[in-house]
Amino acid sequence: MSTTEYEVTGMSCGHCEISIRKEVGQIPGIQGIEVSAATGRLVVSTGSGTPADDAAVIAAVDEAGYVAARVG
Repeated sequence: MSTTEYEVTGMSCGHCEISIRKEVGQIPGIQGIEVSAATGRLVVSTGSGTPADDAAVIAAVDEAGYVAARVG
């Protein structure tokens, strides 16, 4: 399993978390999504050792109406 962390700006509530989870969940290969408006963090995990596609995750977060940047 591989995990990748992102900083998301613009989230303020549970609805924000749900919107991001819905969009990111549509990316093939994503098996786990942890998102927190309180911390502004999004952590995605894949079932393989291959990390998530940054461009796809960032685009999905953008589609939900927020801005993401990979941490690290």
